[in-house]
Formats: sequence, structure tokens, C-alpha cells
Amino acid sequence: MRETFAATVNQAMDEDPRTAVVLADISAAMFRRSALKHPARVINLGIREQAMIDVAGGLALTGMRPIAHSYAPFLVERPFEQLKIGLGHQDVGAILVSIGGSYDAAAEGRTHQAPEDVALLDTLPGWTVRVPGHPDEVRDALEQDIPGDHRVYLRLSDTSNRAALPVGPRLHVVRTGSPRSAGVVLAVGPMLDRVLEATADLDVTVAYTATVRPFDREGLSALTAAAGNADVLLVEPYLRGTSAHEVSEALADRRHRQLSLGVPRDAELRAYGTPAEHARAHGLDTEGIAKSAREFFLV
Repeated sequence: MRETFAATVNQAMDEDPRTAVVLADISAAMFRRSALKHPARVINLGIREQAMIDVAGGLALTGMRPIAHSYAPFLVERPFEQLKIGLGHQDVGAILVSIGGSYDAAAEGRTHQAPEDVALLDTLPGWTVRVPGHPDEVRDALEQDIPGDHRVYLRLSDTSNRAALPVGPRLHVVRTGSPRSAGVVLAVGPMLDRVLEATADLDVTVAYTATVRPFDREGLSALTAAAGNADVLLVEPYLRGTSAHEVSEALADRRHRQLSLGVPRDAELRAYGTPAEHARAHGLDTEGIAKSAREFFLV
């Protein structure tokens, strides 16, 4: 996904004079060619992430389309006040593109992990949040968002599904259950392939989204109505329950049960390990999802 991001943005730099890249050292080599061709529009500030966001806000005020990029904790958590004021309060747009995600950079330790990123952005109004599950979805999202002026968070991952799907804004049905199915499973971004394998023996509808904000409440409502059961299992690659309130709003007119899977809120994993080991510890590997799905739906 990271390579697709860089290739797409480098092409946009050649074609769209509004496009600018703002960096804090991370991935600077991937934009060296654009820096030579368009030196005024590739700005590397060094490890000054707060300044990176404020510079992006300043560029947006002049009519530019800034794209800021770093690891998720350095892009969302460290400069959160700048996101709130430099972009949000001034009501200007930018595209933030993160790597590392929840625990892709497990070997780098907790400083490079940010399972809280989407939940944090959810406290700020006006953000489009995309969580692609395939490199082609990264390209599609950028091609949609670069021409605009809105605020976008694009969360890249080292994990990818086997096939690309539409990036939004509607939920995409991947597997349809029977009219009397047990309910709906909503897989976000790179969780889809694991969800499909984990629920292969269950009578459920599986839906997918790479765009979690705005959330397709209308689509989820229609899916649960068609499924004949309003119970929803939500599988997200970041903080557990980040979109639980969206599910509740979508189904506020009917009785339902819901279960959220994601990185736990009540315990922090302090071992370094690998991304696969973190996923297993959080119950986000195929076996963990399958166990939770059986316990939830087969009651």
C-alpha cells in the first residue's frame, strides 16, 4: 500500500499543480523524484510533526492540496491539537496518509503504534476516514480525494486482502446469508479475508467497507432488514468499538445485539512481538474471529 500511495501521489504531483507533499522525514526517499521536479511542493520538515500539520494548514489556506504523511502516532496523536485548530477550526482540507497502523510496526514498540487513531479523529467533525484493504483501493481513494478540498485520513496497512473492492461510501455485500440468517458481519479494510474465512460455516451476511467516516448507516439498516436479523458483528483493525456508536445509530429503530472486535481498550500489550502475534493476542486472527463469531451468533 505504501508503494502504491507514493506512486499515485508522485503522478498527481506531475499532473495537478495544487498537490503538495509535507513530510517529517518518513518516506522522504519515495518522493525524491518529485522533490527534484517540484522543489517548492515537496516539503520535508524533519521530525517536526506538529509543524507538518500547521504547514499543511497554511498550504491549504493558499489553495493548495497538501498531503501529509508519517507513522500513525506521529500523524494523528502527536499533532492532535494542530489537527483540531490548524485544519479543523480553520475549516481547510488536507489528506493525511499514515503507515504503521495499530501494530504493523510491532517491532518498533509502542511509540510506533496507534490503534487509537480513528477513534481520536472521530472526535473531530468533517473528516473522511478511509481504511483500504488492498493497494488498488489506496490508488482509488487518492484519485477520488486529491481533487477535493475536504479533510481525509487514509490509513495504510501492511496487511492486504486478496482482491480490491469499491472504496466507498456505501457498504459492499461480499456474501449474502439466507432470509433467516443469524445477522450481519461488517469487516473493515484489511480484516475482510480473515472474516470471510472465520465465518465460512455460518449463515450470515458479510459486508465490507473501506470508508468508515462517513459511516453508511442507511446501508447497514437495509442489510440487517434483508438478513431478517439485526444482530451485527463489527470487526475493525483498530481500537475495539470505534464504530459501535455508528452501528447503534443505524439500528436505533429496532432491537438488536452487537459485538465489536478490535484492539482491546482495557489492556495494553507490552510485548514487542510481530504483527501476527499481536493479532492473535487481540483475537483478531482468523481463529480468534471465528471463536467470537460462533459465540455471538450461535446463542
